[in-house]
Amino acid sequence: MQGAETATRIADAGSVPALAPLRPVLPQALPSSRPTVRRLSLADAETARRTFVLLPFAMIAGLAAYAALPFEPQGWALSAVGILLAVVLVALRHSAILPLIWLPAAAWLGFCLLPIHATWSGTAMLARSAYGEYQAKVVEVISATPESRRIIVSTLTPVGDSRPVAIRGARLVVPAQPAVEPGDTIEASLRLAPVPGPILPGTFDSQFHAYFAGVGAYGNVTGAFAVVAEGGGFNLDRSIEGMRRMIGGRIAAVLQGPSAAIGQAMVVGDQSAIDDATREVMAASGLAHIYSISGLHLSIVAGGVFFLLRLAMASVPLLALRWPVKKVAALGGLAAALGYLLLAGGLANVPALRSTIMLGLIFGAILAGRRALTIRNVALAAIVIILIDPASVFRASFQLSFAAVVALIGIYEMPRRVPATDRSGVGRLWNALVTTASTSLIAGTATLLFSAYHFQQTAPLGVVGNVLVLPVVSLVIMPFAVLSVLAMPFGAEAPLVLAMGWGIDRMLECAILVANWSEGWTGNPLLTGSALLIGLVALAWFAFLKSWWRLAGPAIAVPLIILFGLDARPDVLIADSTQAVAVRAAGEWGLVTGKPGSFAVDVWGEHYQEEIAPRLSAARCDELGCIVRTDKFSIAVVNNAAAFAEDCGQHNLIVTRARAPSTCRSDLIIDSDALASGGVHWLRWNESAGRFDIRAAIAHLNRPWRVAPP
Repeated sequence: MQGAETATRIADAGSVPALAPLRPVLPQALPSSRPTVRRLSLADAETARRTFVLLPFAMIAGLAAYAALPFEPQGWALSAVGILLAVVLVALRHSAILPLIWLPAAAWLGFCLLPIHATWSGTAMLARSAYGEYQAKVVEVISATPESRRIIVSTLTPVGDSRPVAIRGARLVVPAQPAVEPGDTIEASLRLAPVPGPILPGTFDSQFHAYFAGVGAYGNVTGAFAVVAEGGGFNLDRSIEGMRRMIGGRIAAVLQGPSAAIGQAMVVGDQSAIDDATREVMAASGLAHIYSISGLHLSIVAGGVFFLLRLAMASVPLLALRWPVKKVAALGGLAAALGYLLLAGGLANVPALRSTIMLGLIFGAILAGRRALTIRNVALAAIVIILIDPASVFRASFQLSFAAVVALIGIYEMPRRVPATDRSGVGRLWNALVTTASTSLIAGTATLLFSAYHFQQTAPLGVVGNVLVLPVVSLVIMPFAVLSVLAMPFGAEAPLVLAMGWGIDRMLECAILVANWSEGWTGNPLLTGSALLIGLVALAWFAFLKSWWRLAGPAIAVPLIILFGLDARPDVLIADSTQAVAVRAAGEWGLVTGKPGSFAVDVWGEHYQEEIAPRLSAARCDELGCIVRTDKFSIAVVNNAAAFAEDCGQHNLIVTRARAPSTCRSDLIIDSDALASGGVHWLRWNESAGRFDIRAAIAHLNRPWRVAPP
């Protein structure tokens, strides 16, 4: 009976096609929570991985916030906030929002890094010049030329009745002979001077970087100079410095002129012999990065060793079958990178150190069997560098290389169609040219903002220059540089150095050619700090996202920089340590007082790429001072106190190297007190307000790296 009913039901069901074939419905009717949980956990893991990429950006933001403070924060306050954040991190360690807490924690870590580093590397800053006999220990030889050496010394001890100086170290210019090495003790007649402030508002801050490097004064030898004791025992720095000097000397013995100078720079990192003309040509052609040891050079050397070692081991069947060839080659490449870092100056060469850390992560990923080229590795390398040397974040070298690497690996990560492979010789050559051009274009675009901000110059044909030169660098200069160093112990380096020099000569010829093509195209972009902030946010956006949406950040940044990041040219510049006062009037920019050719005047002219006339034709001067009248404003430069009675209240601006009397009334007075506390002053006439807008190079004196007026 039951069988008949079952047969009838099946027959009836067969007449309804929508229900055939029958499927089990239980798994679909009862939803399972496990797949949903898995999707959420994977999403959380992906969010955590991408959030990690933002950590160095948060640390950089914290560093910038600390540096911009108008006061020095108290240590107990820094510790209290740090402890609070640590408690929050521990309490939320299993929460899904933990990755979001990492960002403020990283920002606070960045905020605290500089004062933490100052506890063991900071120094008192010399406030007034000191003259006398001193003994000191050589810490580092920065550069050496046939005429002089630049060195860092510590433990300055006065000899006789010389005035003691409470500074950790000083940077000195000393004679080339007798030669000094790290660990030596010298005795000399020295002039020690305070570290100068920025030469213009917003430019490189020597006091800031000197303070965190433990350099409290600059100085030079004024009389006797002798090495009173050589460094005893084994000293790694001394041995490396001796090797660097030997290698540089062997290169200079074979090559001459710019070829020798660039060869020394590319092999041992000493750029002191490169003349200004060569630097200008290389910068105009977009090739200045070639002679600064960084990721390009280390990648060629370490990557070349990795490739050759792997090829050699793979060619021997016994080794290829018994040994992990790729991992052994990775160890060889890492060793080559570390050796090159030592030749380039070790930890003192921040760009080389940063690139070595990145290569270490790449080779470490190979050893661990993981993907090597990822934004996470870039972020990790940046975090390590920031922890080691947080002040380097404010240098152009860090910003340029960080932006370039993020852009290159970010583009590499993006989804794209795999092109058909052409294995012919012409196809390989074409692919190499396209790769070189694409790499140069990506890196050049990513670093354009930062190079424009720091150097006020762009290289519009930099891509062309790099396409012409990088094959020579990769296939001739760097390989023969490595071979020449390896041949030096045998005295057989001369032909190899000559081959390297031939490649350098061809590179210089290409640089001159591209610089001539670029003439009149370079421009002089002037950017404010707001432009860097916009660029940092755009770079963080680019690094965080993985899809094509990552390009939206840089695209939005361009109009924002045009609207909010462009700077104006000054109408008046006033030096703090010299008599230079430059004024723009009637289409001419010239000196009212001061000497043409002084350091400040030269830097001003280079920064704005304008010639500053030795004398402003609109200035009227006598023994009491000078007057400049334009259709917009009038300026009085007072050289004698007798001029105050006549000039006070008659001009929009009064400039004096003396202290202005309290009875002097004028729209704006810049006197000795203002210059001592604010440094170089930048002024621009505000037509709508009928007064000068003013910027001082030093905004606040109550930071530990500032030199307080004596």
